[in-house]
Amino acid sequence: MITCYFTASGNCLYVARKIGGTLLSIPRLMRQETIELEDEAVGIVCPVYNVEIPMMVREFMRKARIRTDYFFFIYTYGEGFGEAFAHAKLAAEEVGLKLSYVNAVQMVDKFIPYFDMQKQIDTLPQKNVEGQLEIVCADISARKTVDVKITAITKAQMSMYHKKLAERWLRKDTALSYTVNDDCIHCGICAKVCPADNITVTAESVEFAGDCEVCYACLHNCPQHAIHMPLEAGTAQFRNEHVTLDDIIESNQ
Repeated sequence: MITCYFTASGNCLYVARKIGGTLLSIPRLMRQETIELEDEAVGIVCPVYNVEIPMMVREFMRKARIRTDYFFFIYTYGEGFGEAFAHAKLAAEEVGLKLSYVNAVQMVDKFIPYFDMQKQIDTLPQKNVEGQLEIVCADISARKTVDVKITAITKAQMSMYHKKLAERWLRKDTALSYTVNDDCIHCGICAKVCPADNITVTAESVEFAGDCEVCYACLHNCPQHAIHMPLEAGTAQFRNEHVTLDDIIESNQ
């Protein structure tokens, strides 16, 4: 089994570890000229972004040649996932894959413009993450299948959400909205955890380019808490307690 993951806070890496198999980082795979994956079971673990699939994960699905009899898709989310299951099925169909199983694990939502991280962290015990993971892992181990219904309304919503995600939150506009305060020591960790190679750090400056994935790995993993957004619902940072900073760096370098 192969489990591919996209992680910024460590949530998806932790879920991927629980699922098991050969773990492959999507940002690392995307740096390869070609991606060939073949196994009896192949899956993706990624967060829900605005009830959508992260842009890099979509690009990965289009670039990779995946051959498998059992394709699964596991999301992590904080407050809701809307039509995300249908989006996964349609994205799979676009590249000639049949989605065998899809599920979601409720964890901490680190989308800092909307959610206060400390409140999210405080409510984590109520979400019973381990109990959710037991179900997901048992389902995948048993090669359980699910049927996701797709309607014309679903397709219209998918198009709308995808457009909104790309236009409102991603790429150049979001990258230019970051600020770096005087607490920055130019350690370069923000560049190391960025899955898109979007940050350049010198002794004098921290520069954000136009390929932001809105994962907030830079903001949440900055040891000085020097990176901020104009809109922040809270000041706390978050990284999954079972994942280290070195784990994030290794996944995204």
